[in-house]
Amino acid sequence: MSNKSLLNHCALLPLLATGALSAAPALAEEKAQQDTLETVVVVGQATDSEITPEQLEKQQANDLSDVFRHIPSVSVGGSIGIAQKVYIRGMEDTLLNVTVDGAPQTGTLFHHIGRVSIEPELLERVEVQSGAGEATSGPGAIGGAIRFKTKDADDLLASGEQLGARVKGAYFSNDGTKGSASVYGKLGENWGVIGSFVQVERDNMQDGDGNEIRGTATDQNLAFFKVSGDIAENQKLTVSYEQREESGELSQRPNWVLLEDAPLYPMDAERETLVANYSAKLSDALNLEITAYDTNSDMAQDGRWGLYGGNTQSTGFDIRNTSTIGQHQLTYGVEQRNDEVKAGPRGATVQEYIDAGWETGLSEKGEVLGVYVQDHWQVTEPLLISLGVRYDAYDLEQVNYTGEASSDEVSPNIGFRYAFNEAWTLSAGHAQAVRGKEIGDSFTLEGAAIAPDLAAETVDNNELALEYAGAALALKAAVYQSTIDNVIYDQQGAGVYYENIGELESDGFELSGAYSYDSWYVSAAYSHNDSELNGNVVNGYENNGLGNTRGDTFTLGVDYALSDQLDLGWSLTHVQDLNDVVVLHRSLELGWIDELQTIDKPGYQVHDVYLRWQPLQDDSLAVNFAVQNLFDEHYRDHSSVGDYSHIPGWEIVSGLYEAGRDVRLSVDYRF
Repeated sequence: MSNKSLLNHCALLPLLATGALSAAPALAEEKAQQDTLETVVVVGQATDSEITPEQLEKQQANDLSDVFRHIPSVSVGGSIGIAQKVYIRGMEDTLLNVTVDGAPQTGTLFHHIGRVSIEPELLERVEVQSGAGEATSGPGAIGGAIRFKTKDADDLLASGEQLGARVKGAYFSNDGTKGSASVYGKLGENWGVIGSFVQVERDNMQDGDGNEIRGTATDQNLAFFKVSGDIAENQKLTVSYEQREESGELSQRPNWVLLEDAPLYPMDAERETLVANYSAKLSDALNLEITAYDTNSDMAQDGRWGLYGGNTQSTGFDIRNTSTIGQHQLTYGVEQRNDEVKAGPRGATVQEYIDAGWETGLSEKGEVLGVYVQDHWQVTEPLLISLGVRYDAYDLEQVNYTGEASSDEVSPNIGFRYAFNEAWTLSAGHAQAVRGKEIGDSFTLEGAAIAPDLAAETVDNNELALEYAGAALALKAAVYQSTIDNVIYDQQGAGVYYENIGELESDGFELSGAYSYDSWYVSAAYSHNDSELNGNVVNGYENNGLGNTRGDTFTLGVDYALSDQLDLGWSLTHVQDLNDVVVLHRSLELGWIDELQTIDKPGYQVHDVYLRWQPLQDDSLAVNFAVQNLFDEHYRDHSSVGDYSHIPGWEIVSGLYEAGRDVRLSVDYRF
């Protein structure tokens, strides 16, 4: 295994922070070296895994499920790209602060599809913060945060290179093709530019039993442009633009199984993101970072009631500065975001909606203002203390109704990291966060009433972890407990009526280890999580938008560098079964059913293998061969909607099965 591969595999665990902490200043140089290796790092209180772009290419990642495939604390349900939802420790991405190059991805277009989408080929780094953390995490991060950072020209150009290009073609046996082309280069001495286009065409997938999964054929197109450079000494400006489109003939509810002979409906989704990032490292006291963004997301479905669509737009900024004063590293700033959601019938079907008594042209507007400060205090060489606080103010106005909601809260955090020696580290932290009412789901705005006494959601998150980082072996054990009070939700049977419904609790533990020897690298992780709403197990149907429950998850991976040109590997994901999960609590309260019911979530294990061959002396040509779900496991991911089909009256409620065996072959050429 090359030195670069070893660093990519082993650098993460010694650098991970726990509680409300990040890497100590003494590790900054090592972390900077790690970043230059083009790593995609998953960080957080107790999440200790690493993905590199090289690994994403080996498995030929296509969607969110592939990106987070081997990280036990992060799961993805929904099977197909447009329907995928991300969960951290059982909490849905609606409870997370998700950004792309600093631009928040807010709002929900349709509760039966996901709200997070990214093209893996563009990724330079991914950071996942599990649970509430530091004051710099952004507004609304009550379940954590996901930060995607895209590549720029310098990430692709070799040393001394001025111009380059990359073309890639891929085939997937289950079932589709993918092509991409990128051109990148220098504009003068200090500026770089990259332009990329990616196209994916997928036919209906087959599950592990060989059955066709209707409604999973989609087409995806992505255009990406980014320019970056130095506008003055120690001052950098980056501007990026991304346009992503996805379309297909899908189920009325794309995240549910399509019943036999049920119709398909055209659906189109599009997202445009424009981001500008400015940084100035002028002195120990002045290290300025400014982000400004505009994100526009749109979806339309020609469904059972005609053509209907939703649109969300978010604009805002984040201004922060970092000052190093003695043993203190202070980061402080202000951020502001304006959100708007619009929904209504489109085209010739508007009159049909008016005749039916439905409101048209619905909209909501929201504003979030945050002020924060975080201090990393290196008390002694082994002891780092982190202290922070943020203030968030939320305002929501329903343009078509008289409803409104306002709230403001202060959220502190405190933690420590103590190094007993070069190998052993203990860390712990307590963090609070707040989220007021934000803009709602566009497809349910027609009845989106708000309780007059609605309070903001608040969370308390506690973490404790012990780490060992040796020359070849890294180990970590962590426990956590998170409680969200005043959960905001629109319960079944209340129309669409947002109210505080109680307490969402998530607790568990995570174990992980990694070992490298010669050309071998072995990693393993185990995750256990319990998520309950008011004492009842959370599930993805009744608690859509809040969370889902998942069996204990174990991952094991083995990588072997046969030579400098040939790598191969195998990985296992094992999810333990969950039986007799009690469901339909709300339906019983409403008298829709006479007694509580149960569902089962069968366990499963999925094997993946890959082989990556670089036949030339340089890395200009790469041939990747991978097999996902090698043994054709027939399973429904626990993070998808469970199977209610055996319950009278709920026969249509059942999440999609995952794809069966998928043989993937790609050729990647750089010149």
